[in-house]
Amino acid sequence: MLEISILAVFIPTFIFVSATPGMCMTLSMTMGMTIGVRRTMWMMLGELVGVGLVATLAVIGAAAMMLNYPSVFTVFKYIGGAYLFYLGYQMWCSRGKMAIPSDIESQPLVKRSALVSQGFITAIANPKGWAFFISLLPPFINPDKEMPTQLLLLISLILLIEFFCLLGYASGGQTLRRFLMKSGNVRLMNRIAGTLMMGVGIWLAFG
Repeated sequence: MLEISILAVFIPTFIFVSATPGMCMTLSMTMGMTIGVRRTMWMMLGELVGVGLVATLAVIGAAAMMLNYPSVFTVFKYIGGAYLFYLGYQMWCSRGKMAIPSDIESQPLVKRSALVSQGFITAIANPKGWAFFISLLPPFINPDKEMPTQLLLLISLILLIEFFCLLGYASGGQTLRRFLMKSGNVRLMNRIAGTLMMGVGIWLAFG
């Protein structure tokens, strides 16, 4: 088990880092605006799996090799970024499954697998995320104690913190959606969400 003194530093550190606006949080807020919190949770599932994978590899050292060979990220970064940008453009034009129609009841459902994939790719294709876990996570590992137990606890805490932050951003997006829907500004809401989504796509591809 980890010492209380370590957890007392670890928990607030990762709450601060996770709550800071970033690629995944922006994506969560955008989806909260367009498809609601409940369906955004499928994206969160993919994102949390990706974060758990990145965190694990960061501790065991595989991430260092990935950072030394950034071409490993190229396919994920550009394909994932292009796809998110395409979705954002469709939303900006009030088209596609992600856009909010004037008749909200007629909005088609996005496949769960597509939402999970978006979250997963966004999480693992972000080199800054790898660098972050390499620099911050290993110092909390005690080499004199069992690695699996420490890793399981720390990553579980990271995923729990990340989930609540994602949920908060998605809820904020859904609140904004309700505000704009009352005003009848569906087209404006689509353009705001589309711009954010295109921004995430550019961020993922070129960040």
